[in-house]
Amino acid sequence: MIFSREYIGYLARRTVKHLSEAKMIHSSQVPLVEERVTQAMIEELSLEDRINEEVRVILEAYQQEMLKSGAQYAEMFKKVKAELTRKYKAVL
Repeated sequence: MIFSREYIGYLARRTVKHLSEAKMIHSSQVPLVEERVTQAMIEELSLEDRINEEVRVILEAYQQEMLKSGAQYAEMFKKVKAELTRKYKAVL
């Protein structure tokens, strides 16, 4: 993940504070809202990490074939990642 969990928590608290001040949300349980926003942000920001891990697993399964054909790992990584990104409709 590109941000630390502490920083994501900070961003979530600031987001909730901003939305509350703008009267876009109202809650008597602000800490609960902050925790849920933090979890949602962590999930969204870790999507690329999960996609990268899935690409590694896929390429590991085809490692022998890639060696035989002379395919470059970095090139195949980009192609498989692009395909998975489309599959999951992710914006990275």
